[in-house]
Amino acid sequence: MIFASVYWPALTRYTGSMDLQWIVKLIADGLVVPVVLIGAYALIKLVPNKEKYQVYSQVLMAGLTAYVAAKIIGSIYQPDQMRPFEILGVSAGASFLNNPGFPSDHALFTMAITLAVFFSEQKSWRLAVVCLVMTILICVGRVIALVHTPLDVVGGLLIACVGIIWYKPMNLLKKHNI
Repeated sequence: MIFASVYWPALTRYTGSMDLQWIVKLIADGLVVPVVLIGAYALIKLVPNKEKYQVYSQVLMAGLTAYVAAKIIGSIYQPDQMRPFEILGVSAGASFLNNPGFPSDHALFTMAITLAVFFSEQKSWRLAVVCLVMTILICVGRVIALVHTPLDVVGGLLIACVGIIWYKPMNLLKKHNI
């Protein structure tokens, strides 16, 4: 609770204006759409047809693995039962689900897409960097909007990385034509 009382007032000062609230909401929620569109483009257009089944299977398994890991970890460990905006008694600056918030689903989802773009095709690394920048902006926006703590978004990012276990071994098998 000390964290909320020391650091959150400075952040809420910047979200006091109606114009800034709209910008924070756009960053925290709206940037998810371009991440999804870039991910769809990279997976549909840049992956060669002969590799689509393998890549799509990897993406599906990585996403499911990360999602299940997030739900298991979230049910075992919840650092706080209330979200920052509830603790401070203000309204939420972005959309949220009615749960304690660890790990952040927005962070998990956008990072999983970013990793899918990165590992799907060598030509798509620039798109992956764009997705990563937007994912970081989304995470910062979620914290500024007071719907997550920094721990929530870092947890979502790290748990999304659990899905990498499906990419690395498959890429090694592909490299050795197995």
